[in-house]
Amino acid sequence: MFKESSAGTMQSLDRALGVMTTVARMERAALSDLAREIGVPTATTHRILVTLQKHGFVSFDEERQEWVIGIEAYRTGASFLRRNSVIEIGRPILRRLMQDSGETANLAVPDGFEVVFVGQVETGNPIRAFFPPGARTPMYASGTGKAILAELGEAGLTKALGLGETVAFTESTLLPGSKLQSDLALTRKRGWSHDREERYEGMSCIGAAIFNDRAEPCAGISVSGPTVRFKADRAPDLGGLVMAAAREITELSGGRLPARNAGNA
Repeated sequence: MFKESSAGTMQSLDRALGVMTTVARMERAALSDLAREIGVPTATTHRILVTLQKHGFVSFDEERQEWVIGIEAYRTGASFLRRNSVIEIGRPILRRLMQDSGETANLAVPDGFEVVFVGQVETGNPIRAFFPPGARTPMYASGTGKAILAELGEAGLTKALGLGETVAFTESTLLPGSKLQSDLALTRKRGWSHDREERYEGMSCIGAAIFNDRAEPCAGISVSGPTVRFKADRAPDLGGLVMAAAREITELSGGRLPARNAGNA
């Protein structure tokens, strides 16, 4: 029987959703590891998992004795993808961007402190970037994320960067501070971001923001690949391709460019 917490939410449902999202984040987990991660007793966690399994939201890998996300969770997520016009409209544009640039093209949406990758078209190059659907990364260490951050006002930027713990993933990571602020100012001025091995050694990314009908950044599009193919002499050309793709998705989805960019579209 569901019990309502003091915040007006159903405690059992809160716990069940927490278990499901944690399984999705961990990709696969043993019962004891999952219970420890969410801070819920093992017996309670198991009851929640069995209930979620009954409805198809998680499944149990008998061979590895681990819990994984289920098909019903995919169907629920697919419903979101179908209703989100930016994602739907972006599919053919992603493919064209990959063909024009020769690099993997990505589409991501912001979620608090992070961006979540919701679309990708891989290049045929043997050495290439790959982000599985649903992969997350902090916005400050992502091409799409930095493009979105650059378009937030000061209050929005402070809020976004304050929602999580900042970590230096590589020696090139720009942690919140003067260097990141300078980088975001340059990104805002030219219309595209440049992630130079700030998340993964040897990999770089160039991104641009997509805007909603209030001229607010609601998503980002990027190309990513080995740093050797993203050197300074090629970056502006890639930036132009990414920025044009972002503008096209903005316009086709009913979005509006910020006033400073509208005249350059």
